[in-house]
Amino acid sequence: MSEFHTIVANIMTNNLHVSKSNSILVFTDNSTSSLAEKFRDALIANGWRVSFFEMEDRMKSGEEPPNEASEEMLKHDVVFCLTKHSLTHTAARKNANLHGVSVITMPGITEDMFLHGAINADYQRVEKETLEMAEKLSKAEKLMIKTGENILEIPLQGRDGVPSTGVFKEKAASGNLPSGEAYIAPVEGEAEGKIEINGSIAGIGRLEKPIVLSIQKGRLIEATGETGEKLLTLLGNGDGRLLCELGIGTNHAARVTGNILEDEKAYNTIHVAFGSNHTFGGTIKTNVHIDCVTVKPEIEWVFSEN
Repeated sequence: MSEFHTIVANIMTNNLHVSKSNSILVFTDNSTSSLAEKFRDALIANGWRVSFFEMEDRMKSGEEPPNEASEEMLKHDVVFCLTKHSLTHTAARKNANLHGVSVITMPGITEDMFLHGAINADYQRVEKETLEMAEKLSKAEKLMIKTGENILEIPLQGRDGVPSTGVFKEKAASGNLPSGEAYIAPVEGEAEGKIEINGSIAGIGRLEKPIVLSIQKGRLIEATGETGEKLLTLLGNGDGRLLCELGIGTNHAARVTGNILEDEKAYNTIHVAFGSNHTFGGTIKTNVHIDCVTVKPEIEWVFSEN
């Protein structure tokens, strides 16, 4: 058995609680189809019942798949999404969960990521640390994030932290693989300040030099440099510029390489995102969700005295 087949077999044993009677869909796009075919073949070689669906590439993370794809997802028990851009924060993913389908999203996945890094972590450890961090986020009133001379204040009161453990035990589970992050939908319209992004940005990649994002009343109003302009273009001029997520990496094996799927899971990183958060406790519903990763920020937790 090849190393790739062994890792896929380990994923099905260690990260999922499903049986060989379950129907699996490998859902991909043009950019990722070659790797998705290899993933499908490894599943079949291990005795799983697998279907395959390929769509045209989406233009950005958070963009909905075509209706045909959304309907296909409902015909299976488990869907693996190996795509260029993320389907995690889409109505299609949420609807599949509501119909009892587990959806594992793997945006930007590469063969290197299958063979190295976060996907080979000790997921019992990742699960424990992620649950603890999500609980801490749930209890926090706000977070103060300091990056150099920049401070961003993000109110969280009344919102629940979400654990993305990479371990899918229940029916209708969802999350990334590889995973290991705790995230939360901040209170809309209240975040204030600036944050330096020095890691990577979904749809853009690893940053050659940091950019600074300015946020007023929960909205991104300025982003420095050419990379900042690219980010603003991806987000558009509407609700895509609203701060929608704060996340903290909890995977001890994750690397920062420029691939957002793994970068945002690494220790000593936080990420903020703009766009949709209606799928995890927020109120923003739009056709984009872009994550921005910062390495080694200073974080100050503020908890209610009650």
